Amino acid sequence: MKEVLKRLVWVLALTIVLLGIPRLAGMIADFFDYSRIDPDGAYAWISMHHIVQAVVFLALMLAIERIRGLEFGFGWGDRRTGFQFVRIFALIFAGYTAVSMIIVLVTGTFRTFPYPLTATNIAGQLAFQLFLSGPSEELIFRGFAMTMLALALKGSILNGRVSVANIVAAIIFGLAHVGISFSPFALRYDPFQIVYATALGIAYGICYERSKSVYYPMMMHSISNVVAVSVSVVATVIIGS
Repeated sequence: MKEVLKRLVWVLALTIVLLGIPRLAGMIADFFDYSRIDPDGAYAWISMHHIVQAVVFLALMLAIERIRGLEFGFGWGDRRTGFQFVRIFALIFAGYTAVSMIIVLVTGTFRTFPYPLTATNIAGQLAFQLFLSGPSEELIFRGFAMTMLALALKGSILNGRVSVANIVAAIIFGLAHVGISFSPFALRYDPFQIVYATALGIAYGICYERSKSVYYPMMMHSISNVVAVSVSVVATVIIGS
């Protein structure tokens, strides 16, 4: 029982860190005025947020790596396995996107691009998704989270295919998509988005463990986001024309 309690405390502490530092990064991002470069709020604030959280976690990981000798996947690892994951994921996600787009267009539930369709907004949003979303979030939720969770959470399921650390990290990743405000207290969330993020998180985590590198999950994550935003922009243009 004592050992179980220690593991629960460790998971809780890591969850607070994983969800708290990104929120702190948001507070830091709030200090800057982006109205001149991004009047519609399409990319500047979220870019600063992801840069800040990545820098904080990177500094933390490098310190732990130096003190404890832990490895966080800062290397290319098994290149063949990693790039194979990226290729297969890209094909599967493209097919999923095509099917889901047909469904939402037929059912009338398509969500248009949430910003004015200016060249700056589109380029800024795509640049954020390509260069910051995947690298920043995978650094945190795969490189840091899975490595640190694995110190206390051993074992796997599905005949060893999915580790417990991967599942817990993916769940925390899903919870990171819940918006929280404190005055007044309110939670803003989309159940589908949480499940969607958790499922993708598990896929990224399997790639991380098999390839022994955080770079391939970063690619997968960026590919999914760029494809999703690109399709949203194209569909919004078609619907609006």
